[in-house]
Amino acid sequence: MVTRHYRNMNWEMLAAIGHLAAVFVGIPSLIYLATQIREQTKERRQSVVNALTVQWGDLTCALHESAEFSAIYLRGVQAFDDLDPVSKVRFSAFFNRFLKNFQAMYFAHQDGILSDQLWGEIERTMTDLISYRGVQEWWETRRHWHTQEFARVVDAIIAKGSKPIAYSTYYLSKVAPENRT
Repeated sequence: MVTRHYRNMNWEMLAAIGHLAAVFVGIPSLIYLATQIREQTKERRQSVVNALTVQWGDLTCALHESAEFSAIYLRGVQAFDDLDPVSKVRFSAFFNRFLKNFQAMYFAHQDGILSDQLWGEIERTMTDLISYRGVQEWWETRRHWHTQEFARVVDAIIAKGSKPIAYSTYYLSKVAPENRT
């Protein structure tokens, strides 16, 4: 009987040692896994930010590569309703892409991919642009092209009634008026 007791004790000890070994092996594995997941999340976030930055750069190329389009854009932000039909189409196509890019950034922020700090920068840029009367005129005609959630964001920016300052030092009154023939 005494021998049987020692045998049971040995098996119990071996089982306890096995559990203890599993813990010592398992904890570093879990720490390693958590570290890898954290690094992948950082890489994913950075990848999204890089993609959005490239899209933004591609979008703004139209402004610095074409003086003609830049003039349309500057007239459009002042008074979309005063543009001729072709200029309205060009401005509208451009500004729709602009806001679709902002919309993607908004949802990236909502998903925790963009930090609050980056979203704050984007929101300030949006406010600077959306504060112009022409952009608000355009928005009235194209609000339905965007998600309701993002439309509420734009509407809230408009409701603030911020003064348009993005181009306040550009002497917009000197932008050549359209030739309407």
